[in-house]
Amino acid sequence: MLLLVGSFLVLMLVGVPVAISMAVASVLYLVLYGVAPDIIAAQRMIAGVESFPLLAVPFFILAGNLMNSAGVTGRIYSFAVALVGWMRGGLAQVNIIGSVIFSGMSGTALADAAGIGTIEIKAMKDHGYPVEAAVGVTAASATLGPIFPPSLPFVIYGMMANVSIGALFMAGIVPGVVMTLLMMITVAIFAYIKSWGSDTPFNLRQLGSASLEVVIVFAVPLLIYLLMSAGFSMNLAVGIALVVLLALDWYFDFSAVLALMTPVILIGGMTMGWFTPTEAAVAAVLWSLFLGLVRYRTMTLSTLARATFDTIETTASVLFIVTAASIFAWLLTVSQAAQMLSGAILTITDNKWVFLILVNLLMLFVGCFLDTIAAITILVPILLPLVLQFDIDPVHFGLIMTLNLMIGLLHPPLGMVLFVLSRVAKLSVERTTMAILPWLVPLFIALILITFVPAITLWLPTEFGLIRGN
Repeated sequence: MLLLVGSFLVLMLVGVPVAISMAVASVLYLVLYGVAPDIIAAQRMIAGVESFPLLAVPFFILAGNLMNSAGVTGRIYSFAVALVGWMRGGLAQVNIIGSVIFSGMSGTALADAAGIGTIEIKAMKDHGYPVEAAVGVTAASATLGPIFPPSLPFVIYGMMANVSIGALFMAGIVPGVVMTLLMMITVAIFAYIKSWGSDTPFNLRQLGSASLEVVIVFAVPLLIYLLMSAGFSMNLAVGIALVVLLALDWYFDFSAVLALMTPVILIGGMTMGWFTPTEAAVAAVLWSLFLGLVRYRTMTLSTLARATFDTIETTASVLFIVTAASIFAWLLTVSQAAQMLSGAILTITDNKWVFLILVNLLMLFVGCFLDTIAAITILVPILLPLVLQFDIDPVHFGLIMTLNLMIGLLHPPLGMVLFVLSRVAKLSVERTTMAILPWLVPLFIALILITFVPAITLWLPTEFGLIRGN
């Protein structure tokens, strides 16, 4: 066990990529200890990616890339400006609202930071905000991507923990709203202390138009429900609702209502049992193609090809990490590391709240060093038996794990969002780290609330019958 973990840590410290470090450490352990034939090791690696839910991964990534190619990012930004730009610290509030909407398309923090984050940082700098403030709020709001559905980490966690991905998606909504409110309150405090003004004049007409978009988004699922209650078939009800939605959008030329519909369609479809997560991801891709090729006509063959190649590259990276982490996690189990960790935790406490504190500390530490997907793939098989032993709902634990690992993306040594924003803002990693530190406060408050108030996470999926209440 020491060879497995030690070689992994040494390889990472000398700068070897995480996935290769895990693969090399696993091969070394297999060769030196001969714990399993080569064919079994190969089978374990293949089994790590041989999963139907994982088919959703490339489609969700492609949907986010297509939305970027379709020019939806700029429309989301315009919508957020109309909605909250008139507030004090307006563009910082826009940054947060824009990330909330974009998270419904991308499902990853990196896509959020690199996509709409690029626009937001430039706009804040142009309006006189310190670059550190722009980077800090962009980093914090990027963590919303994997909390609001759809979410790539939720897909991986659901596969590893054998938990309903639809329930995880539904469970992320209220925590996402809580995080959004905490960040907006933080912006208001900064605006008061630093005397930030508004960045666009209050315009009742623009605010009314943006508010109407929000109302329409919530009205579409209600319309589908009413049509089905009136005796219409599901397919016909959905078709009528989409025709009404598209007619309104073509007439009013809304900024972001069609992008806002993406998570609504996905969550509603899975909640009603219309399609699996993989089918939902395919629906997101088709919707993105429709927006880019038909509605906005901003997508060309070259942008489509670029989005496709970016998806191939990202998917290969994600699945390579899952493969390497699968054999690494299996060897940790074979070497009794999981049992040793479980035994160590049980000797410390038999109280589930103390256990959750210890697990939070562990995952915050792990998040500093491991990629999110690798961390989920390694930690879930180790921690899930303890989670069930302490009678903690695995859906609740999935939210806790994901938020911890999102916070890990914001600080060294392997915080990918940190490095992306450092490059976008042309700041050193040290200055970027210092800029992000104050924005960790609302994230830690959200983590404490989500950890110790399970109802925040479990209320919606319980109400919709996706999980059983305690």
